[in-house]
Amino acid sequence: MEKKQKTTALQLVESALMIAVATVCSIVKIDLPFGGGITIVSMLPLILISHRYGWKWGVLTAFTYSLIQMILGLDNVGYATSFLMGAGIVLLDYVIAYTVIGLSGIFGKDRKAVALGILVTFALRFCCHLISGAWIWGVWMPEEFMGMKMTSPWIYSALYNGWYMLAELVVTELVAMLIYKPLEKYFRGEQLAKADDKAA
Repeated sequence: MEKKQKTTALQLVESALMIAVATVCSIVKIDLPFGGGITIVSMLPLILISHRYGWKWGVLTAFTYSLIQMILGLDNVGYATSFLMGAGIVLLDYVIAYTVIGLSGIFGKDRKAVALGILVTFALRFCCHLISGAWIWGVWMPEEFMGMKMTSPWIYSALYNGWYMLAELVVTELVAMLIYKPLEKYFRGEQLAKADDKAA
């Protein structure tokens, strides 16, 4: 029981730390010319936790992070013209969009699993923003975007969100692959196992 409590306490401390790091990284953005921006790999701390402790804990951690992001972006809910649209912004732009990142660990702990986890969870997040962009933000669709005439909010949303999400995906994948080898034991949770052995 004591061993389990120590493990849980370590998980809570590490998760809280990673949520804090992710939040700070999300605030610092490089704005892109067609809208959106690249953060300093703000999703990577959540991905680390998910692979280290498993996807269930990862989802819980990412959900907590999503609530913080929702509070930080609460002004966006003011653009909603109905309760349904407000709920859509909360769920699609924040809660679901960020919580799915916690699923990354479902693919395993090796390098390929991390790369696949990032790809799949970013794709899921993109789907959330795609729906939100077409359904809610599409009313502000410009007549022209990226040099193309806009006739559909779905195309506009796909281009707008796809542009910065792809950039964020590439940067996150690159950094994750670069740090995987030196942090392999962390990804695999091996340091945690050693800490538990000492505690026992």
